[in-house]
Amino acid sequence: MSFVGNKNMKNSISVRRRWLLSALIVVALCACQPKGGQGPDGKQAAESDVAVPVEAATASLSPIAASYSGTAALEPENQASVVAKATGVLLRLNVEEGDQVQSGQVLAQLDPEKPKLEVMRAEANMKRLENDYRRSTDLFERKLTSSEAHERIRFDLETQRAAFELAKLDLDYTQIRAPISGVISERLVKVGNLIQLQQALFRIDDFDPLLAVLNVPERELAILKPGQKVSMVVDALTGQVFEGEVDRVSPVVDANTGTFRVTCAFRDQTNALKSGMFGRVQIVYDQRAEALVVPRDALLEGDGEVAVYVLSPDTAKPGDQAGAKTADKGFFAKLFGKDDQADKSDVNKPKGPVFVASRRTVRLGYTSGSDAEVLEGLKVGDRVVTIGKAALRDGARVEIVEGL
Repeated sequence: MSFVGNKNMKNSISVRRRWLLSALIVVALCACQPKGGQGPDGKQAAESDVAVPVEAATASLSPIAASYSGTAALEPENQASVVAKATGVLLRLNVEEGDQVQSGQVLAQLDPEKPKLEVMRAEANMKRLENDYRRSTDLFERKLTSSEAHERIRFDLETQRAAFELAKLDLDYTQIRAPISGVISERLVKVGNLIQLQQALFRIDDFDPLLAVLNVPERELAILKPGQKVSMVVDALTGQVFEGEVDRVSPVVDANTGTFRVTCAFRDQTNALKSGMFGRVQIVYDQRAEALVVPRDALLEGDGEVAVYVLSPDTAKPGDQAGAKTADKGFFAKLFGKDDQADKSDVNKPKGPVFVASRRTVRLGYTSGSDAEVLEGLKVGDRVVTIGKAALRDGARVEIVEGL
């Protein structure tokens, strides 16, 4: 009796397994069949029974600027190396690195004792020769001396006067002066050093203005002009934007690189910018107060054209779009003994309005940051797909969601 019962139970399990296998085969065959108007050529139907989730944005009027962007290291407008014009021991330093100095300001002092003595000696010789010249002039007027002797004394006097001026100049050179206004960027000597002629003592940088020199492709030569507005961000100064202008544009294109030099000037009153900082520069050469713009994320580029997916309300009847899904649910309901009504809360059912995405070719104008200007193909208020467009086809049904 036990043996017969076990045998009947095994037969029942085997029958159910065959039914389940048959059901799975039917489902697989159904999945391979064309859906909702899909033709034998395998093309996807214009209307799908499932709405694709996407994010969208609205075409609107907004200011936009046309610009050229590049990178450059900042450098000073003027830079000077301060060198010694006299020899001697360095007695005093009046400035340090980072100090602001003016042209002609005394930066350091060399030992002046020897030059002072040279001035005194030259002055004494000059006074002696002046007396000799006065006596010679008196004798020459009375014809008691020759003109040659008189001219020789005059020549000696002029030579000594020049020597006196040179001695005073050497004394003045013991004071090291700034050749330009700017900031002491480097001090190369210490007090007590024996300074030689032409030895470098300081370096001065004039940071007003600081320059950013760009090597720009020659195609931009006609649109970049002196006076155009420039903005710059520097990696070392996060969150700050510095304003400047195009100072000069080279009229010559480098034949080797196909570029020309554009020099931008920045006058930073806060002294935050420093020579050598690396910045990203943007030159604005045109602006439009009201341009039709969309996010650049909405653009599809390829095959020499630019397109977007434009959304329009889905006017199809709900029953026309859910027939295939209902048929599948009915099959499983019959197989497992469930009511069709239990599956009407399908998780794939759209939770909001459904739209149809139509691919549309557009013509672009300027691009700036994350925005692109549309010259043809859209109007104000058109909604375009920004995220999820790669999975779409023309005529696909979509549902707008946030935070994909």
